[in-house]
Amino acid sequence: MEFRVLILFVPVFLLLSGCTKEVKIDIPGYKEQIVIDGRIETGMPPIVLISKTQDIYSPTTLDAFLNSFQSGATVTVSDGTNTVVLDEICSDNLPPGTEAMAATLFGIPEQELANYHLCAYSSFNTAIWGQVGKTYSLKVELNGETYTSSTQIVQPTPLDSVYWVQDPGANPGYGFSWATLSDPPYQYDAYMWEVKRINMVNGTTKDPNFKATFSPVIDDEFFNGQTFNFYYENPFTWDDNTVADKNKGYYKIGDSVAIRFSKLDATVYNFLEKKYMQLQTTGNPFAAPTVIPTNIQGGAIGLWAGYSPSYDTLYCTP
Repeated sequence: MEFRVLILFVPVFLLLSGCTKEVKIDIPGYKEQIVIDGRIETGMPPIVLISKTQDIYSPTTLDAFLNSFQSGATVTVSDGTNTVVLDEICSDNLPPGTEAMAATLFGIPEQELANYHLCAYSSFNTAIWGQVGKTYSLKVELNGETYTSSTQIVQPTPLDSVYWVQDPGANPGYGFSWATLSDPPYQYDAYMWEVKRINMVNGTTKDPNFKATFSPVIDDEFFNGQTFNFYYENPFTWDDNTVADKNKGYYKIGDSVAIRFSKLDATVYNFLEKKYMQLQTTGNPFAAPTVIPTNIQGGAIGLWAGYSPSYDTLYCTP
């Protein structure tokens, strides 16, 4: 029996060793592209950031990141009636009195704005601030090239209610944020969920800016026209070393949570859905490659997005 196994093993080993072949993979060279990241939402000015793609093999540093942003562009936004050329605004050289709005636009705490030279294009001309039902076109002229896009601010759909429920599997006093939504029938709808805790800590809110949850976008492919309940976790706890592992993802009793629930058009949803899918599978060797679409024409990549948010406040009490 042992002799037969040896006889079978030797030919198989020789066959495998004789079939080895050196495989050479031709990796495409790096091609620099312009990246446009712009948004406009109800009651807020447009904001557009322009940068260049980075070579994946280049060093990743804060300076490299900041140096990737592009100055000197002419950026124009139009709603079909009003056409406004946006101003280039830098976080370390703001007009007096605009610090609070700039902190919101850049997503940086107001007291840290001066620490960065981060430039974006925006306008304090309220004629071009976001309004529900309008379509906004974008034109970016940079280095002899022109890039265009358009997006809508669709009619919002507010949540029916928000409430907190203690999770039976968690420690006492910890649970998820729940909501009830009535999705409009006979039309396409897509949504994005963002939150921040507004508990006062040392005179300021606990979370300075809204943050998206793990998988924050969804469309109504499977619940068109239905009323249903759903819950989301607390995204701020995952990287908080002061929170015990067993309490991560939960809100605790006594928390106050501001919820921004935004409506999106189909193009914006498709971009964000692929973006967050890629973020969730980063580092997974078995995940299928994700191609993120773009709604920018002219050779640049990125997204020009319209949002129509509605706001709620959740008080985490039984």
